[in-house]
Amino acid sequence: MTDAVLQFDDVSVVRGSTLPLNSVTWQVHPGERWVLIGPNGAGKSTLLHVAAAMAAPAMGAASVLGETLGRANVADLRTRIGFAGASLLDRIPGSETVGNSVMTGAWAVYSRRREDYDIADEVRRDYLLTMFGLTELIGRTFGTLSEGERKRVMIARALMPDPELLILDEPAAGLDLAAREDLLRRLTWLADDPLAPTTVMATHHLEEIPPGATHALALRQGRVVASGVIDDVLTDAVLTETFGLPISVERVGQTRPRWFARARGW
Repeated sequence: MTDAVLQFDDVSVVRGSTLPLNSVTWQVHPGERWVLIGPNGAGKSTLLHVAAAMAAPAMGAASVLGETLGRANVADLRTRIGFAGASLLDRIPGSETVGNSVMTGAWAVYSRRREDYDIADEVRRDYLLTMFGLTELIGRTFGTLSEGERKRVMIARALMPDPELLILDEPAAGLDLAAREDLLRRLTWLADDPLAPTTVMATHHLEEIPPGATHALALRQGRVVASGVIDDVLTDAVLTETFGLPISVERVGQTRPRWFARARGW
């Protein structure tokens, strides 16, 4: 028996003749804040879909929150997981209000219908709207929002059921500088909260890693390059192997240092 939130043992995922994930072994424990780093096509989204019980391994074994995929009641398991990613953006009707888009996360549905909500649900929704700077948008429709606003709604929605595991698939992708920095500031508050869920976030830019991240996993072509404490993974050698070109890594700042990377020699 393990206390791991996520336990992957030689997990592979097969799509046609390719292996988006190839023999991945990985553990995530309660309270950890993980970052998945790697180029496009490295397998980050595939790994997150397995972690979110949205896909199952073809080979190996994966357990999520103590439940083994393939034997678990997936519908029940997903209520314990908060997921935000581009793959869900199109499921929220453009005509749905921001308030309802967040509230319906409690039932893992995408528009307000006949679900029962109580005062506690409304209080949590309002707390999350405040946390992500969305209070003034509560009556706006989802389809009228900017990209940054939509990303913040999706994360607030993922947190609505008070999940044990939060999974964020490239939450800052496509954002301009101001929207990215605003989102990272809010994700840093979340990382600092000892009551926040164990978190796994994917990105392919070190600049998008919020302060407070504790661990990192580097992926290339579906395989693990390195995994562990973030300072041991985000190194010149590991990132050079991960991205396939010479990389220099810096950590800048005193109180809340941030990670940056560039091609060596530029």
